[in-house]
Amino acid sequence: MIFVAIPIFFLELFLSLKVGENIGFVWSTLWIVFTIIIGVNLLRSSPLALMGNLSSVSQGKLSMKSFQNASTAYLLGAMMLIVPGVLTDFLGLLLLSYTVYLQFVAKITPEQTKFNTKKGDDDVIDVEIIDEHTDTLSNP
Repeated sequence: MIFVAIPIFFLELFLSLKVGENIGFVWSTLWIVFTIIIGVNLLRSSPLALMGNLSSVSQGKLSMKSFQNASTAYLLGAMMLIVPGVLTDFLGLLLLSYTVYLQFVAKITPEQTKFNTKKGDDDVIDVEIIDEHTDTLSNP
């Protein structure tokens, strides 16, 4: 795990310094503050997003696997935006776009019924019952 974290840390540092060098210190600071505000607001509204995903699951528009993927990607994307740096912001935006993709696909797919749609047995014969007393009274 540490062998993966150290190169990612140096890549994050390198990318952040390069972007800061190109756009300037003030814009880099504004970028960091702006993405932190967005990430905090996304985390603050995460219960609403999770409830929306749950309602999509209950309507049959989203499977449990897609619900788990969308919820995890949403939370990780919001947390990645809070961490200052270019690489984490990019990864956070990728995760949030994946969440939007899952929601968009879920809205297009038709609703799946969860009721038992199995028809009756094939060997049962449907019959009509005729009450002979009702038949004689209705004919004068």
